[in-house]
Amino acid sequence: MTRSLRVTPAGDRLYVRARDGRIVAWYEREGGGEGPAGAAEAGRIRLVHASLRAEVLAVLAPYVAGEPAIGPPPVPTRAELARLALHPDDDLAPNRPGEALHALLDHLPPPGRFGRDPHRAARAGLAAQQQVGAALDGLEDAGWRVLHSLPLPGADRIDHLAVGPGGVLAIHTVPARRLRIVVSGVAVGRAGRGAAAPLLRLTRRRAERASHALATAVRPVLVLVAPARLEITPPAPRDVRILRDTDIPALGSLAGVHKPADIDTLFATARARPTWSRA
Repeated sequence: MTRSLRVTPAGDRLYVRARDGRIVAWYEREGGGEGPAGAAEAGRIRLVHASLRAEVLAVLAPYVAGEPAIGPPPVPTRAELARLALHPDDDLAPNRPGEALHALLDHLPPPGRFGRDPHRAARAGLAAQQQVGAALDGLEDAGWRVLHSLPLPGADRIDHLAVGPGGVLAIHTVPARRLRIVVSGVAVGRAGRGAAAPLLRLTRRRAERASHALATAVRPVLVLVAPARLEITPPAPRDVRILRDTDIPALGSLAGVHKPADIDTLFATARARPTWSRA
């Protein structure tokens, strides 16, 4: 029977799933699971099906030290029920920052010893998304929940989505290391260099698609990673928040929009892949 069960990690929790993807148990590791009661759950095995106790313990044996507490799951919230119903292939919460770029670069040959790296832009984009993603993940203590690399119809993606007390933010990340960036009107470009790109329009459009999918207001945020200088010529755009990557921690102070229950519900909706098919 243990051959039909498999263990899949997600944050501080190890899920035990049946062959069809259903969750039959989970183990809270040292950090505890999701939600405010997560720390109190650390070291516990929660059995959804008590009849599978022996099989679950056998498949978790390599991961568990000592004698863990074992019992049924606590009464789930609506958000937890929605998460438990997700097939693992439809759960976007495990996505890493820059997930699509990871997949692209994993299938490309490494650069040669000499000459220009043909994949330099993709590598720079991945590094920028990783940097911004790590900073956003640091907002969890302030009540924010973050998803990365959300797929949209038409091969587009939302780099990061943050759901928290200050609302829902759709974040577009742009690598700008050592560059002088000028934001003017609807365009963003390098000072003294060629045509600017309509990044503000793209950032707005992604937020609009997220708002449609989640049926709630979503604010567009453009984050420039490590620019040497950032100039915003008046009139500054009122609807798009423009930040450096070093400004991200300040987002943790935003509040007054969503309560914890609303955050959990929105996050449960956003982590489900089918949600974005209607974006």
